[in-house]
Amino acid sequence: MSTYTREPRRARVYGAVTSVAGVVLLGLLNVPQAAADDTPYPSATAQAPVEVDANDSDLKLPEGATLAAPKVLDIKSVVEDLGGEERREDTNSDIKFALQAEVLFGKDSAKLSSEATGRINAIAAEIEKQKATKIRVFGFTDNLGSSAHGDVLSKQRAEAVHNVLDSALTDSGITFEIRGYGEQYPISDNSTEEGRKKNRRVEVSFPRGEGS
Repeated sequence: MSTYTREPRRARVYGAVTSVAGVVLLGLLNVPQAAADDTPYPSATAQAPVEVDANDSDLKLPEGATLAAPKVLDIKSVVEDLGGEERREDTNSDIKFALQAEVLFGKDSAKLSSEATGRINAIAAEIEKQKATKIRVFGFTDNLGSSAHGDVLSKQRAEAVHNVLDSALTDSGITFEIRGYGEQYPISDNSTEEGRKKNRRVEVSFPRGEGS
């Protein structure tokens, strides 16, 4: 398994940054547009911070800026198996599994393969562990073929995964949201077969349980 955490680019931040139990608390400023730049995060290999000059003008509030309330950033971790067949994304509030269509269905089909049930049941076990009651099951395709066909196929595949989850989960209070998005919302480049393979997927997402 290979694990990585995405870190987005940010504008210059004025204020204090504190790390508490793996969560970043950030005192942001409402800085006017002209005062922001596009400075990336420092390199992970950077040395100790440079000594700060308390009289540096960059540490002073720009005219018209105000200090915003502290905010807890939602940190995302992504785990993908070596073949890219299964992907798990974790944030502070949600868990999302993405299964490539090839490990669930035959080509251009919504009939589940013999391997599919075991993978879906493993997701059901995590849902029960988190005590989640609101489950989203979304289907996606690549951009080959007509958009209308992709919309129908992705919805049929989402419904097939939903049927297995519904049978595996014993909580009668669970509700499902099932959608087929076709070629919308690709997660990789549709110009290559490798990218299209990642885009042909079914995603199952649900809220993270308290204390887990």
